[in-house]
Amino acid sequence: MLKRTLCVVAIAAAVIPLSAGGAENVRLSTLVPAGTSWHKALLDMGNAWNRDTGGRVTLTVFPGGQQGDESTAIKKMRTDILQASFLSNVGLAELDEAFNVFGMPFFLETAEEEAAVERKLTPVIEQRLQAKGFHLLCWGNAGWLQVFSKKPLKSLADVKSAKLYSTKGADKWYQWYVSNGFHPVPLLPADVPTQLKLGTGLIDTAPYPPYLAMTLRVFDDAKYMLDLKIAPLTGALLVSQASWNRISAEDRAKLTAAAQALETRVRGEAPAQDAESVKVMSSRGLQVTALDAKALGEFRAAATQLVSTMRGTMVPADIYDMAVAERDAVRKSKGK
Repeated sequence: MLKRTLCVVAIAAAVIPLSAGGAENVRLSTLVPAGTSWHKALLDMGNAWNRDTGGRVTLTVFPGGQQGDESTAIKKMRTDILQASFLSNVGLAELDEAFNVFGMPFFLETAEEEAAVERKLTPVIEQRLQAKGFHLLCWGNAGWLQVFSKKPLKSLADVKSAKLYSTKGADKWYQWYVSNGFHPVPLLPADVPTQLKLGTGLIDTAPYPPYLAMTLRVFDDAKYMLDLKIAPLTGALLVSQASWNRISAEDRAKLTAAAQALETRVRGEAPAQDAESVKVMSSRGLQVTALDAKALGEFRAAATQLVSTMRGTMVPADIYDMAVAERDAVRKSKGK
């Protein structure tokens, strides 16, 4: 009788997935500062996961780089110390250079263009990430990068002469800046506000979306903002494939729905959030520099040439071509 019982148990263990009835606590790292609207959106998503799965999947969020920079977070995902990360396009590009397409200066001009390119590239990027052990759960948007500086910048030449922050570890971006006449200084994101505060800091200029510049009080020291959208600060929420596989198909659908709600929420909040942040910072001493038509034309003409050098070097050629075609299709539909 005992032998028969053990046999039944063994057969059951073989056919029932280990995740069935078990709980999966997803530990998520992000550079998003605690208390921001993005952090709150992640917490709300976690609450939805817990509620909708009956507690089978829970989420623990570590904001503000508590688990290290994005490179460290990716390494921890590979070893199952972390199961998820909400990464910027810079961190994502460490996994696949396709993500560099969203950081190309002046390549995208509107949220509609960004969303269209994301939709077009998603199936390809999903496959590329899956082969590396990651699942793309949703996209994110943190507004548009604009240039904050300690002295007024009014031309491309001014920007090139500035001591410009670039992300430490993003070596290809550093080399690209140098080869095109800029003066980049590699730093960890967490070190940027401190360096701007110093009278003899390593940098005097850094790109930020206005909401983040206000949250981190970057404008206290970098009192000038060039009123020019450089690129969207695109992000994405990734889950390790190992963690994703431990979750039932039914619960995966619920997690995906809540993540899509997060994507819609942060994308919808970003424009008003940035506009209000500029108003608040301006009332506290920020000086906004608007370019005249000539200077703006020079920026865009130079950027078009600079971006073209990224095809096949910074961005895979097939990804670059797909992105250009989709962006241009949106512009054509608008009569541009």
